[in-house]
Amino acid sequence: MKNGFDIQKYLKIQSEHIKERIAMFGDKLYMEFGGKLFDDHHAARVLPGFEPDTKLKMLQQLSEDCEIIIVISAVDIEKNKVRSDLGITYDMDVFRLRDEFMKRGFLVSSVVITHYNGQSSADAYRARLERMGITVYYHHTIEGYPKNVSLIDSEEGFGKNDYVKTTRPLVVVTAPGPGSGKMAVCLSQLYQEMKRGIKAGYAKFETFPVWNLPLKHPVNIAYEAATADLNDVNMIDPFHLEAYGTTAVNYNRDIEIFPVLNALFEGIYGENPYKSPTDMGVNMIGYCLADEDVCCDAARHEIIRRYYAALGRLAAGDGNDEEVNKIALLMKQARITTDYRLCTVAAKVRKEISEKASAAIELADGTLITAETSPLLGPSAALILNATKHLAGIDHQTKLIPQSMIQPIQETKVTYLHGKNPRLHSDEVLIALSVLSTTDENCRKALACLPQLEGCQMHCTVMLGEVDRKVFKKLGVGLTCDPVKK
Repeated sequence: MKNGFDIQKYLKIQSEHIKERIAMFGDKLYMEFGGKLFDDHHAARVLPGFEPDTKLKMLQQLSEDCEIIIVISAVDIEKNKVRSDLGITYDMDVFRLRDEFMKRGFLVSSVVITHYNGQSSADAYRARLERMGITVYYHHTIEGYPKNVSLIDSEEGFGKNDYVKTTRPLVVVTAPGPGSGKMAVCLSQLYQEMKRGIKAGYAKFETFPVWNLPLKHPVNIAYEAATADLNDVNMIDPFHLEAYGTTAVNYNRDIEIFPVLNALFEGIYGENPYKSPTDMGVNMIGYCLADEDVCCDAARHEIIRRYYAALGRLAAGDGNDEEVNKIALLMKQARITTDYRLCTVAAKVRKEISEKASAAIELADGTLITAETSPLLGPSAALILNATKHLAGIDHQTKLIPQSMIQPIQETKVTYLHGKNPRLHSDEVLIALSVLSTTDENCRKALACLPQLEGCQMHCTVMLGEVDRKVFKKLGVGLTCDPVKK
């Protein structure tokens, strides 16, 4: 796959820009990190060349001056809120995040439990953290936040929160997910630091939308598609336009909250150092697109993937028409249909011809490989075999897995495990290939080609099960499925 993003340029200019922002305030900068500090697969998909942990790599260049605060809401602890992408609760993700940061040499100085109102579950969680030697602070629910500025900016508001002790000039504030209270922690700390005579500032790090790309740029539309369930909307920042006479893209929540933030900053500093919500950001992504056409293409694929994902959730009873309709509208704005994905067209053509569930994958060189379901294999399992045979230069008629091996596996699935579908799934095909590779050269060659599937685009005319989806995710394949149950 072609790269469209210059990662080395990004690592350099992004870290330098953050240093400039620290210097702007003097003693300390609290930087709210929106989105994911690592495992940012959305950014990696729409900006080919950007790696899921690129932001952490960038911060590592500042690690000597940086410490991390992890924020979690007491409300999320009480509700056992789960990260849908990882399948773990927010309170468990705090441990995961802390371990990952510390493995990479970062100082994780504390955990702040926000929206605290005496919840027993939060007290128990705090005790658990403290038994592990982790410093914990409480930040309380403030009535009328964020609009009741006079209360918030007082000893009965931010003044009631614990003062979070920090030692380094850059304090990164992150959380397991949205709504955790990261911004409130930053603003509370500004109030507390000002009382102590420490000059502290605030900045926001949001990867998307990219403020210096056009409003309807595919990369920005892809962000709207990714957050369609949150009703986020990209907008021209009116405050930035008024202040500077130039257009900048932000999203509705930051624009709507800016007048409130302006009042809070004026209460803390006496004046607001920022003239617009865009000013608060430090993101340099837009300066690092090495090949804009490649990024536009990747973003269009992402929009369509989000559309199919929304359709799948709707078919499974977990989604809603509003999300689907919004992404359909975004596709029109991007001037694309699902036919933009050539693998989608190829899979549907194969289905029309065979009248069976089918799948197709577009390889790095543009070659389209298709497959259909059979009594022995599901469409995705058959596609893995067809694709790896092509990449390994193995004749298509060659049977990598003999029927004599498949049938006993099917019998076990149906007879002993009481399964209804005897066909082999993707993971079962890969296990069979692995077993056979000890004696079969073709199986060895096929397995060795699996890394070449990373970044390829695939479509299936039926909804795949969780096991199959996880296999293709691990292989790095961009998968879409028609909202049709098997």
